[in-house]
Amino acid sequence: MNTATAPTATTVPMMDHANKRERTLITPEGIAVPVTVASRGARIGALVLDFMILYLGMIVFIMLISWIAGGLFEQIIEDAEGRVSGASEFLFIVFVLFMFLARYGYFLGFELGPRGATLGKRALGIRVAARDGGRLSPEAVIARNLLRDIELFMPLVFLMVAPSGEMGSFGYAGLAWLMVILAIPLLNRDALRAGDIIAGTWIVEAPRTKLADALSTQGAAKGTSEITGARYDFGEAELGIYGERELQTLERVLREDQASAIAAVHETICRKIGWDPGAGDERAFLEAFYAQLRHKLESDMRFGKRKLDKHS
Repeated sequence: MNTATAPTATTVPMMDHANKRERTLITPEGIAVPVTVASRGARIGALVLDFMILYLGMIVFIMLISWIAGGLFEQIIEDAEGRVSGASEFLFIVFVLFMFLARYGYFLGFELGPRGATLGKRALGIRVAARDGGRLSPEAVIARNLLRDIELFMPLVFLMVAPSGEMGSFGYAGLAWLMVILAIPLLNRDALRAGDIIAGTWIVEAPRTKLADALSTQGAAKGTSEITGARYDFGEAELGIYGERELQTLERVLREDQASAIAAVHETICRKIGWDPGAGDERAFLEAFYAQLRHKLESDMRFGKRKLDKHS
């Protein structure tokens, strides 16, 4: 949860060096959020799975078109250089559009979704995230995926052409440059590829946890503190400023129970909703806010309304 004037987030290594992929993300409001950078093996595995899904999808699409269109699809293949009928031309356009959308739309569509992950990434338990701790923007997702052509497809074309000896010195220079791009993920500790560096993203582990089972607020939904006896009852407008993403962040802070993080989040929420922060009862306040916000979001979802984050 942050404010509009907050400074840019940074990342620092965690004190525990047992896992070299663990990082602590310092959010703009100064909250320490632990994250684990996805391994290079998981990223490669997710990419392989995604390409397998795309390949199988294309096979199914071609079989479906062949079944629907009869011999038109075979005519396009056998007489690609000759004259084809209008129906065959239309079928060819549909095929080209599908290939284009499959190549770009698959990655963009899934990574722009609320999970920020393709089917392959979901299977491996990883996702795309913004390195500054903010919202994953469409511009960042588009940038990192458009760079894939330079990072992956163009090197493959060079490698296929190289054995024929038809590339010349310029071609080999281009191949060497592209091989350097492919080596970038191996040369930085966060396994960032060129697309991630330009887009300001990285791939992190996304453990499957159920928010409702992850934290017990011990009756905090009633809003009464067991320490001071104060009652915390929040209205629709106060709860409406945050969404599911902020709820998950609050749940993580409460579960980790770090005094500095609890105090920082308590102050941020109070300032956002116009309450006097006070002192000494921060956890009770956050538990009440968490429980009531979760109840509101779950109730809204039953009526088809969903608020993913404070920007929604």
